[in-house]
Amino acid sequence: MTVIVVANPKGGVGKSTLATNVAGYLARRGHQVMLGDADIQQSSSAWLGMRPADARPIQSWNASSSDELRPPKGISHVVIDTPGGLHGKQIKEVLKRADKLLIPLQPSPFDMLATRAFVDDLQERRRAAGLDIAVVGMRVDQRTLSSENLRDFCQGLGLPVLGYLRDTQNYVRLAMRGLTLFDVPPGQVAKDLEQWQLICDWLEA
Repeated sequence: MTVIVVANPKGGVGKSTLATNVAGYLARRGHQVMLGDADIQQSSSAWLGMRPADARPIQSWNASSSDELRPPKGISHVVIDTPGGLHGKQIKEVLKRADKLLIPLQPSPFDMLATRAFVDDLQERRRAAGLDIAVVGMRVDQRTLSSENLRDFCQGLGLPVLGYLRDTQNYVRLAMRGLTLFDVPPGQVAKDLEQWQLICDWLEA
């Protein structure tokens, strides 16, 4: 079983958007997927509640209710959406569970400062040394100075950057229906799927 954790202590960076679409991709690939929601707001769980019955199945798990990860038999992949303000013991629990750690990051100086501190904390923790950690830029407008600043910042993190996802209403419209990019005809979201290619490769590695 592979456990993929989506984490950043800064709130509002796109953790739930990234986590749900990761789960959607894995389900599309035919994996048996469980989406764990460790956030008190339970955004990912609410999204699962809107998911159509005929969509590829993704099971729900309230990851905030237990320190132990005990998925049902047959689950091959678990995606965990974590809360903002992640620190201390919570980070320790995340690292104990994770095989892969995905860090979403928006082109905001506040987000970058929080992420820098988070990455520094991870590097000081022994358990993180064996993790496969990567970064994804979220809601990025390539035409702006902030996107250039984000790229420069990411280069200094010393972690692989899997992509810079554009700021588009596709994610919002699909989320409101309990869907992901990977649940609709590819032609409808071709530009976005192209930006996901390296993320998908990393998930399957």
